[in-house]
Amino acid sequence: MRSVQRTPWSRPGRPDPALLRDVALVCLAGGVVGVSFGAIAVAGGLPVWVPVVMSLVVYAGSAQFSAVGVLLAGGGPVAAAATGLLLNTRTAAFSLAVAEHIGRSRLARLVGAHLVTDETVAFTLAQRDPARRRAAFWVSGVGLFAVWNACVAAGALAGGALGDTARYGLDAAFPAVLAALVLPALREDAGVRRAALAGAALALALTPAVPAGVPVLAALAGLALHGRAPGKRKEPQS
Repeated sequence: MRSVQRTPWSRPGRPDPALLRDVALVCLAGGVVGVSFGAIAVAGGLPVWVPVVMSLVVYAGSAQFSAVGVLLAGGGPVAAAATGLLLNTRTAAFSLAVAEHIGRSRLARLVGAHLVTDETVAFTLAQRDPARRRAAFWVSGVGLFAVWNACVAAGALAGGALGDTARYGLDAAFPAVLAALVLPALREDAGVRRAALAGAALALALTPAVPAGVPVLAALAGLALHGRAPGKRKEPQS
């Protein structure tokens, strides 16, 4: 009789340790950024409830920072909302990429759509099969949502006690952890390296000329190079 190989995902209560480790690292970095966001918003003069409610309802780090920046600079709610919507346009494409892995019920799709972020999509698509992808989406999605909101609330309650959060280098924590997570893929796949380098070069070139968030969207153009092997041509069959 053919033996069936069991994986950590096929055993109830035994999630993949590697996934949990990576999610924990991103949660740690996201929590640090969340504390920074809450503190910056309240120290700038906004009531404590504004960053807390925004994190629960909007749940989009870059959009929240930009919206708060507009409000603190004297812009109105319409300008702040428009800025956040512009930065979050990428999640429409991300949602299509993971839609089949969220679940089929209306409740699952409604909750899952709210949990779609750059990180949950990355964790989901990195898995090899549908069962792992669905588990990765919900583990990372729920974990990141809980940590982000708890840390934003903590930062907001701390208010101005932290002082200038930029001096702690908190803004570098999140990108540093994400870079560490993608390094293995860059080492193993030449196609990924070509796409990443092309996207990074395009983003850097556009950064001085376009609003924040647009270079990230433009960097997706680098995906056009993924999978193309330079210098190889298909030999005609005889």
